[in-house]
Amino acid sequence: MMTMRGGRVAVASGKRTVARMEHPTWPTSAGSDPEDVEASEEATDPTPEDALAVVTAERDDYLDQLQRSRAEFVNFRRRSDQERAQLREFVARDISSQFIPVIDDFERAMTMAPSDPEDAKFVQGVEMIHAKLKSVFDRLGVTRIDAVGQPFDPALHEAVASEPGTSGSTVVEVYQNGYRIGDTLVRPAMVKTGDPVPESSPDPASFNA
Repeated sequence: MMTMRGGRVAVASGKRTVARMEHPTWPTSAGSDPEDVEASEEATDPTPEDALAVVTAERDDYLDQLQRSRAEFVNFRRRSDQERAQLREFVARDISSQFIPVIDDFERAMTMAPSDPEDAKFVQGVEMIHAKLKSVFDRLGVTRIDAVGQPFDPALHEAVASEPGTSGSTVVEVYQNGYRIGDTLVRPAMVKTGDPVPESSPDPASFNA
């Protein structure tokens, strides 16, 4: 049994009574002061400005991640396109290098074609096959190297002869055509080099006409 006596708390247990002095700083059994609890809750409650700053930071973080992912995808697609283009060029170069000798044979055959009218259909058939092969080359992007009259370029031309007493700076004759795909060389042109052909001066009579 507990009784209050002049600021003391008396606790009765059986025949003994124990008195205890209350101290003003001791916490009450009911818990903390309600005003202190309310002030503590107000102190920990985020302000609208703080909440906005948190949301803005999260937004910026998500936006940065999205931009990084987009940049990585664009780079991946660019690399894939480049790899596919290189693969197509490699395949085209490999195929064309095997068919170029066939083209050479057809061109030599056409230069030696008989002029007899009875052989006209045969010659026409050879020309048609040659045209079909050239159309395949066009689809593969294979182009013939223009050499005659061009400055000699060791990256495109293979000089197998040169006119005596010349500088050899210009291609004057082609023995075997060269081919390339874009900037990629498939086969160099076998050429003869010499001096550039001088440009013909205009006829003075043309000015008096």
